Amino acid sequence: MPVRSSRSATAKRADTAPVERVDLYEEVTARIIAELEAGRVPWGQPWDSAACVPSLPRNALTGRPYSGINVLLLWGAVMARGWPSQSWLTFRQAREAGGNVIAGEKGVTVVYADRFIPEAELARAASEGAEPRAIPFLRRFTVFNVAQCEGLRGGLASDPAPLPAHAVMPVAETLITASGVSVRIGGDAACYVPALDHVEMPPRAAFFEPLDYYRTCFHELIHATGHASRIGRDLSSAFGSTGYAREELVALSGQSAPLATLQ
Repeated sequence: MPVRSSRSATAKRADTAPVERVDLYEEVTARIIAELEAGRVPWGQPWDSAACVPSLPRNALTGRPYSGINVLLLWGAVMARGWPSQSWLTFRQAREAGGNVIAGEKGVTVVYADRFIPEAELARAASEGAEPRAIPFLRRFTVFNVAQCEGLRGGLASDPAPLPAHAVMPVAETLITASGVSVRIGGDAACYVPALDHVEMPPRAAFFEPLDYYRTCFHELIHATGHASRIGRDLSSAFGSTGYAREELVALSGQSAPLATLQ
């Protein structure tokens, strides 16, 4: 952390979206808190607690990786159940893949966020010569791990083979260099210093495992994305404040993604 669509259908969506969005936010927050209380860190990958390779969750039918809060939710589910895969399908997709969800299996709720423009708003913008205002919405759907399915045909998008351990380090170093942020080694603290726009890291030998060094470094580099010359997040919040907690969650939720991508 820093130190120093029809008209009626459209109308219905507009009416229900805010309530649904609030409910989903509360539901997702409760699930993350439950993971923490159970001793599982949903943004930390299950390298030791599950047999799956450390990678981003992906849809087994399309090969498309999940993103945002869904990564945390699906990683948490894999950690809790020890499934050997990061591949997921909806109930319908399991049928499309020639198989089915095993009877009695319970899926994991994930969310899809987007924006839409109601027809009335399009008409208003056109009549006034203004830009139409989009309304955000959040939609939930249920997915199942491929380990919860049976009879699936071959050729589905599979988990990527992990890089050999000796190959991860050079690629991670290349990614750190490509960030453009100066990383200074020394001392006993890991932090990003916004005023100087650099990351401070303890020596590699201070970490129990090499991957812990890179995971920590990526965590601090994610804080660096908030610098005014980049995304421009507020990095001035004091320790213990809401703003501090929000920024810490940003970094925690993304720190494992670079390593997952490499693997």
